[in-house]
Amino acid sequence: MISQMTNVSTRRVSCGGVVLLVLSSLIVCSNAAALNAPRSTKGHAASRATRGPLIPGTNCPDFPADNVWNTPVTGLPVNSQSATWLASMDASSTLLHPDYGPSGNPKEPYGIPWEIVPAATTFTRVSFLYASESYRGLYPLSAATPIENGSDRHALMVDPRRSSTSPACSLFETWDTYFEPHGRSHAGSGAMWNLNSNALRPSGFTSADAAGLAILPGLVNYNEVAAGAMDHAIRFTAQCTQPTFLWPARHEAGQANSACPPMGARFRLNASFTLPASSCARFCQTVLTTMKTYGLILADNGSNWYFQGTADRRWTYDEVDQLKAVPASQFVAVDESCLMVSPTSGQALQPGTAAYVTSCG
Repeated sequence: MISQMTNVSTRRVSCGGVVLLVLSSLIVCSNAAALNAPRSTKGHAASRATRGPLIPGTNCPDFPADNVWNTPVTGLPVNSQSATWLASMDASSTLLHPDYGPSGNPKEPYGIPWEIVPAATTFTRVSFLYASESYRGLYPLSAATPIENGSDRHALMVDPRRSSTSPACSLFETWDTYFEPHGRSHAGSGAMWNLNSNALRPSGFTSADAAGLAILPGLVNYNEVAAGAMDHAIRFTAQCTQPTFLWPARHEAGQANSACPPMGARFRLNASFTLPASSCARFCQTVLTTMKTYGLILADNGSNWYFQGTADRRWTYDEVDQLKAVPASQFVAVDESCLMVSPTSGQALQPGTAAYVTSCG
């Protein structure tokens, strides 16, 4: 992993605070209208009941509404290891850090780029370093696919259309990605998710991140924040993780230190924490609400308390910098094990249901 502090590379590399420069043509999605239009909320409440929040610019969900990423954790108990894990991440002396935003060059924002796959894209084979844990089907990877600059070289691709080898609303993600013509593309690892399904990757399998989770559903997305509602947990990193993982994570990349949190650990911002509107405007308040309601999910190794967002030219310094005033000490780890319906599924029991009351109290 790479962290801003050490800049040391190991098997699984994380953006985790490394400065990333993204070419202006590789911003958020390939559909210009989707890029510039605010996220539509028309019909959102009806679709949210079964399909979950929609990926901006598409009719595809960020997984079903009852997926663990989209499930509130306000009523869950504090994990018994919370204080230990917080100490290992220097929570008492660390402020959260948004790992996205302006870079000083309007054409090159920080963050993780992604795209809506164009209709004419030719799917191609990709060879993988970790082939046994990677999706071996065809990927919509092309010379125009946005690839994250820096060591991680993530490529995130949402295909809203059915292809000959994958269903509509498939999410493809690769790590350490290099496109080459004529089927010679290669990457470190890769995964595919049907966004209409709660299915998890096999236990022990990595993905484009160290936790074996999808990346895009956990990013702070400009369109969602601008609409005033981000209805899913946020992906973040820690320098030290232990060599275990918790549901819904599927993979670990840790060290022999049981004081560190495992991949998949979930953290919730204290409901009592506030920042005044004068120093935390609408965008900032929306993210705080998300952190209180859905929390953060530990998904990769990297700098402590760095949380990731999309590369987007519309982010402003104020919208990002205001979130740097959030103390990590205001978080607790929660125990979300009672939400699990099946260890092979991301489906979660939902607050307000009888099954939730029985399992979670």
